[in-house]
Amino acid sequence: MNARPAKGGGRWVSVPPERLNPWIDGFAARHGPFEAAGDDRLVRLTARDGAVAELHVPFPPMRPGPPHVTRLVEHSRAARRVGVVLVRLGGYAAGVFDGTALVASKVGSRLVQGRTAAGGWSQQRFARRRSNQAGKAFEAAAETALRVLTPHELDAVVLGGDRRAVDALRADPRLAPLLALETEPFLTVPDPKLTVLKETPAQFRAVRVRVTDPV
Repeated sequence: MNARPAKGGGRWVSVPPERLNPWIDGFAARHGPFEAAGDDRLVRLTARDGAVAELHVPFPPMRPGPPHVTRLVEHSRAARRVGVVLVRLGGYAAGVFDGTALVASKVGSRLVQGRTAAGGWSQQRFARRRSNQAGKAFEAAAETALRVLTPHELDAVVLGGDRRAVDALRADPRLAPLLALETEPFLTVPDPKLTVLKETPAQFRAVRVRVTDPV
């Protein structure tokens, strides 16, 4: 689990599904008994001392209604087959996870030159060459995503890497059926190597919790 400040107050905590019950028990031990409410995307725990925990449902929507905590725990632990596509300029990775197990994957890269300080016609030629290289890199990333993900019946697709690179990938109409399965969170990761891809379940399976302590 890890915590970071939340915009507007409080803090974000990422809780693995397997640790959700113990985390909620700890919240009650620290802040007293709580009341639970929620819907298909959020479960809110309001403790006796005024502390609030907003648990965001992973892979929404969840079937709403009480008992809210039990439903959320069961939903977060459900077996899912998830496709992951990570893209940064010049690098890409695609994988399919059955739970936390990586069952199919491919990682690749294409040369995209860095920026130049030259001016005039040289700069324009360099910009055209760099744009062509980036286009080929994004095409290779799209083809890899299609080749790795489409043979599988997926419950969800998670994207990550660099947002501008991913936005460029969205323009490829061949990816529309996969992108229709997109769900949060967007994975902020470094260069998409195989080791990075293998670590993504810790992010996309986690229950994101916003905790606000009593005043």
